[in-house]
Amino acid sequence: MKILSKHILLIFIACLFFGCKTEYATKDFIISDIPAKPDYSDISSWAAHPQKKEGILNNFYSNKESLKADVFYIYPTLLTNKDDNNWNSDIYNVENKKRVKDIAIQYQASAWTGAGKVYSPYYRQVHYRSFYEPYTSNGGKKAGIVAYQDIKSAFEYYLKYFNQGRPIILAGHSQGAFHCKLLIRDYFDGKELQNQLVAAYIPGVKVDDFEFKSIYHLKSPEETGGYLNWNTFKIKRKPKKGKHPAFYSWKKTQFVTNPITWSNERVSNIDDHKGLFSFDKKIYPKALSVKIYDGILWSSFPKIDNSNFMLRTISNYHFGDINLFWKDIYENAILRVNSFYNLKKD
Repeated sequence: MKILSKHILLIFIACLFFGCKTEYATKDFIISDIPAKPDYSDISSWAAHPQKKEGILNNFYSNKESLKADVFYIYPTLLTNKDDNNWNSDIYNVENKKRVKDIAIQYQASAWTGAGKVYSPYYRQVHYRSFYEPYTSNGGKKAGIVAYQDIKSAFEYYLKYFNQGRPIILAGHSQGAFHCKLLIRDYFDGKELQNQLVAAYIPGVKVDDFEFKSIYHLKSPEETGGYLNWNTFKIKRKPKKGKHPAFYSWKKTQFVTNPITWSNERVSNIDDHKGLFSFDKKIYPKALSVKIYDGILWSSFPKIDNSNFMLRTISNYHFGDINLFWKDIYENAILRVNSFYNLKKD
């Protein structure tokens, strides 16, 4: 039963992040139907916050009070039910909040708990169908504005009341990474706040070569002030039209971070892999190797317990863009924060 439940969870995650081809219930976008907005002065409007005594990340922090940086993390799309015709998530819905904490906060945001105090706002994210026509043009874009307005409100509240000039790591995945890109554009790129940016970890979304004016991709493990980006597929697999959402934003020439070496190396050795964080809550070091090819990060088949059932049947590892490299991210984020402070001393 335990193994079966892990397999069900993995199927659920896979459908969330690379999509299951289907028809979605939908309706017109009506302003009066938009769920109530968050109140970020209320700690219950934060999925993760260092002041949350019952927060799930307390299981991952080793010495929270000694951390010298902040992490602003934005979770990916979790509103996916094909029978749900809402355009935006209701952050006051108990099941929605539980899904965010049990999946995104636990298995993704936790990767940065060694480097900084994690702030993650609940937000009225768009439904998964919003990324596809005909839904995008018939409500999806308007829903996206609602979602990003929440992120902006949360970030501005964070800056005003919590940050106090501390270095910032931006982190997000998929829809969350898209909102991170907008934050970079609106608050960091060529602006004073750029001086506080340690790094932006934004896997699972396309980043154009000239997306930003003065925020660049990072090419070494200790470099700061730029972004890191990758989209993971099984080795020798590519996005397919009509099957993988990544196909529509995929560019063969786009920059790809190697999330194991964090350098310009296009391949990694399996012995260099720090660790995959699996849904059995175990960390598996030396579980995979990667190769960068045509704008994609190719991953070998992960060597973990009970993985054959699901991972052998799929080619898009988008759902694992963070999990697959959890310990690698954990250690690299600490390294970059230390490097940030060393540069400030110099």
